[in-house]
Amino acid sequence: MKRIIIVLILSFICLTQITAQQFEQLAKTPPMGWNSWNKFGPNVNEKIIMEMADAMVSSGMRDAGYKYIVIDDGWAVGRDKDGKIIVDKKNFPHGIKYLADYIHSKGLKFGIYSDAGTETCQKRPGSRGYEFQDARQYAKWDVDYLKYDWCYHGTQNAEASYKIMGKALRAAGRPIVYSICNWGQYKPWLWGAKVGGNLWRTTEDIQDRWDAMIAIVDKEKELSKYAGPGHWNDPDMLEIGNGGMTTEEYKTHFSLWCVLAAPLMAGNNLRNMTSETKAILTNKEIIAMDQDKLGKQGFCYRDAGDYEIWIKELANNEKAVCLLNRSDEVKKVQVNFNVLIKANNNYWRPDSYKLADYRVRNLWEHNYLKLDHKSIIFVKMPPHSVKVYRFIKK
Repeated sequence: MKRIIIVLILSFICLTQITAQQFEQLAKTPPMGWNSWNKFGPNVNEKIIMEMADAMVSSGMRDAGYKYIVIDDGWAVGRDKDGKIIVDKKNFPHGIKYLADYIHSKGLKFGIYSDAGTETCQKRPGSRGYEFQDARQYAKWDVDYLKYDWCYHGTQNAEASYKIMGKALRAAGRPIVYSICNWGQYKPWLWGAKVGGNLWRTTEDIQDRWDAMIAIVDKEKELSKYAGPGHWNDPDMLEIGNGGMTTEEYKTHFSLWCVLAAPLMAGNNLRNMTSETKAILTNKEIIAMDQDKLGKQGFCYRDAGDYEIWIKELANNEKAVCLLNRSDEVKKVQVNFNVLIKANNNYWRPDSYKLADYRVRNLWEHNYLKLDHKSIIFVKMPPHSVKVYRFIKK
């Protein structure tokens, strides 16, 4: 009997260690997927979610790296006498586990939504006081991702509230990516990783407008040192394809999110994407910049008001450069690649770069530049546009 007890204890310790290791491996690169909110708000149902999973596969987005299908607010309607969360049976007649199984059958992962307060933003049941119970339920449903909001929180302390759910997710034993969504209040980049978060919102909700999108970018400029493998600054979901910006502006939106090593959570209707939207969202060369294993968030190297240069250091001593025309007018800019290859920021160890060791690739036009001995070119940039280049080791 004593031997059996010892074996059981050792088995439990081993299982606990394995689970802890699995949590540590979550979100080593910024999560990529789709979330229902930006397009559908609370008007979600089983059919929509399943069709989005189908479209993620058929559109090529899964092959481009997107894997999470996340239901946002609107799936729950109450709690039973034991406190168990009640699913909206009208809109999700087969239940959440059925939906998770369907999504998993497509080679994708499944995400769900809750709130740290007493109610969600749509006044559905929040998780306050039910954190461990809800986390166990998510684990039973085979959930892979939790977006955890911050409505109806009263006088709650943000760090303490998010810490409770972080502990609950680990106690439930299923590795679940933990997305902290408190809109940048109380500086979650300072404590998000400590409470188990894999990503944390840095701003209020994005809007499908140029001025709103670019304002979010401005708020990311001082946050690069807080991001890295397993823990990411989150400037909110993508609006690409929802109609409020031009194709050029959406290319800028996507490029900047990838420079920022941001989570890439599409928010459009995947079932009827235009060819332009699909081309933006599945640009594998831009995505590779976001998903680079070094995990460095880009920084603003030069701020000239309506013209900026952003730099993102990459693995293998490579580097990406994003030129940004914020103005409403066409700009013709001089680009000196000998200068850009040496650009660094004081958060990181400066390295010795020689342009002769690299080829320079245009990541939107998918070609290599032919540079002369001066390595200077003049680039014409439309309003609200970007040029993105990558220095690739020869």
